[in-house]
Order: sequence, then structure tokens, then C-alpha cells
Amino acid sequence: MTTAIPMSNRRKVFITGANGLLGQKLVAQLLEKDGFLVVASGRGECRLPGNGFDYVSLDISDEKEVEKVLSELCPDIIIHGAAMTHVDECELNQEACYDANVNATSYLVNAAEKIKAHFIFVSTDFIFSGEEGPLDENAAPAPVNYYGETKLECEQLVKACNTKWAIVRTVLVFGIAHDMSRTNIVLWVKSSLEAGKEIQVVDDQFRTPTLAEDLATGCILIAEKEAEGVFNIAGPDFLTPYEMANIIAEYFGLNKGLIKRADSSTFSQPAKRPLKTGFLIDKAREQLGFEPKTFQTAIGILAKQINLARD
Repeated sequence: MTTAIPMSNRRKVFITGANGLLGQKLVAQLLEKDGFLVVASGRGECRLPGNGFDYVSLDISDEKEVEKVLSELCPDIIIHGAAMTHVDECELNQEACYDANVNATSYLVNAAEKIKAHFIFVSTDFIFSGEEGPLDENAAPAPVNYYGETKLECEQLVKACNTKWAIVRTVLVFGIAHDMSRTNIVLWVKSSLEAGKEIQVVDDQFRTPTLAEDLATGCILIAEKEAEGVFNIAGPDFLTPYEMANIIAEYFGLNKGLIKRADSSTFSQPAKRPLKTGFLIDKAREQLGFEPKTFQTAIGILAKQINLARD
């Protein structure tokens, strides 16, 4: 028989971007564990289901507000997942992107230093050029778009900070929000093919798609082990979106003939995308015991979640 950990011995985790996909998964998984007190935060009201956690409305681009909230709460761990992530919006609205990504991270890092919190920052494969992949933690960054530039600058802030830190780099995160409010490659391919629509999918970009639940698990393993440094937390399969679409169609028994191969030059987008990224996850496997789901298994998990959401 296991004994519950007393409240006074539990470590307090503060999560930014808790209303987002990763935030939802982090809160859900942390609540299943006994060793943590969870404080979720986001801009505006709480959109998370259930209870068992505290919620703070916080604009992380407001330096004084960040300082006040974190000095009062004094969390042991901060998991900073909030960011402006829409790559084309970042390219077109660079001031807003810098404020949401770099300034906000700077304020959170400063506050974390004062309370000596373990600062866990969620980064991206878009800090890389896309000339080669999959990459390990020592690959040299060279972003090709503004979003990637801001995330790299955030990483540099975190690495220079005077408290315990970890950087979680991830790739093409997909999953289902509790209210089905977000689309992803699985939902898009499934709904398009079910409607009999022909879809064009690129076959010259390579990624290691990551289930949101696996990313949350990776972040929590870092918190539990008080790990420091850079960790690649991603799925195990190195695939193009075209290959992903075919796996999705096969899983749901849909018409693969509607999936048309395209290359990146077919699409006109404000921000350039790195062609080949994806991550090697040997370090996370060895040091954290991280073991992500295959893309095929992840589709099965999403299929169950879709059915539950419809019931």
C-alpha cells in the first residue's frame, strides 16, 4: 500500500500556456501523480476541464505581473510552454512575436532566478536550418524564419540564467484538445479524405512527429529527475507529411488515392520552413527513461479520443 505524499512535501509546478494543447496534457498528467501541486496559468479565464489544480490568469509579457505572481507563489518548478507559435503570423508580426516569446521568457527567467525555481523551457526544431536531420542535442542552430530566431534567443537566455534549467526541444506536436478546438495533421487528413477531398501534402519536409502526451511526459520526467541541460523530446519516426498522411489513411481505411504528393515550392507562405529536421532522442531515452509512442500507435490513441469527444 502506497502512502500519499503530504501537501507540505509536494513540489509546486507552475505552468505557462496551460490552456493550450501541451498545457492541458501537462496538467492532466501531473494531477495523476502524487508528488506535485499544480498551478496552471494562461491569458484570460481558465479553459481547462476538471479540478484539483489552482489557476492564475497571467499576461507573461507584463514584467511586473510576472514578478508579482511568481514571487508570491514561489513554485519549485516552472514549465514554460506558452509562446506565439504560428510561424507565418510571427513572420508578419515580428514585434508581437518578440514580445510574446523573447520578452516574456526574459521576465520568467528573471523571476525564476529570484526564487531559485527549476526552469524548464519548451523549444522547437525551427531553430535549425533544415539542411540535415534527424539532429542530436549538439547540432548547430541556424534558424530560417523569425519564429525560429526568437526561440533561439529564448534558449540563449535560459542557458545564461542563474538557476537550474532545462531546454526541451520538440517537433511537430499533435494531439487533441479536450474541447476539440484545435486541428492537427491527423484530424485534417481524416476529415478531408472522409469528405472525398483531394489533398496536396509535401514530401520534401522531414520531421519526427510528437504526440502531445509524450511531450508532456518528457517535461515531467525532467521535473521529477531534476534534470538539467538540453533534451530532444520527440516521436521515434522520421517521416514526411506525405508519409504521415498515407499512414493515417491506412489506419482509418480511407482512400489513399486522394493524397497527392507535393513539394514545398507548391505552397506560398510568408515564413520559410526548414526542410529536414527531426530529432534523435537517445539522450532522453538513456537519461530520462523517455519512450515515446510510434506514429501508428499515436493515431490509435487519437482515434479513441475522437470517439470519446463525440459521445
